[in-house]
Amino acid sequence: MGAWELLLVGVVLLLGLSGVLVPGAPGSWLVWAAVLWWAFEDPRPLSWGVLVGATALLLLVQVIRWWLPPRSLRASGATPRMAVYAGVGALLGFFLVPVIGAIPGCLGGIYLAERLRLGGHGDAMTSVRRVMRQGGTSVLVELFACLLIAGAWLGAVIWG
Repeated sequence: MGAWELLLVGVVLLLGLSGVLVPGAPGSWLVWAAVLWWAFEDPRPLSWGVLVGATALLLLVQVIRWWLPPRSLRASGATPRMAVYAGVGALLGFFLVPVIGAIPGCLGGIYLAERLRLGGHGDAMTSVRRVMRQGGTSVLVELFACLLIAGAWLGAVIWG
């Protein structure tokens, strides 16, 4: 697989990661489709292993999301700006503290967005708790899974 094709797969992965944060966008499906495309274009055992792992992880995430309350982030006061802060925080956390840093990074991004919007620590913490109860946990689970898949793809491309 050429460098341009790998770059395009990476772009589709990034679109999928940002799509997780947008209600109604098929973010996790785009991430899976990018890995599927890569596996078909570069048929090695490693690429098929990443595809099988991605498929299993996304199926597990769908089961977990059924158990969580439905998304109603708009009712909690979530804004597109908050989604951007949460996504950037999760992405930075994922790479600064490998893998597990995505969770505190996402929460930190939400807190920062609310702190800038509301001005106070107490109001921002209340808003973070409300957002996480109203569907933020569902978004965080899906985003974390997609970050794991993107990280596995990147690791397979670089070191595989």
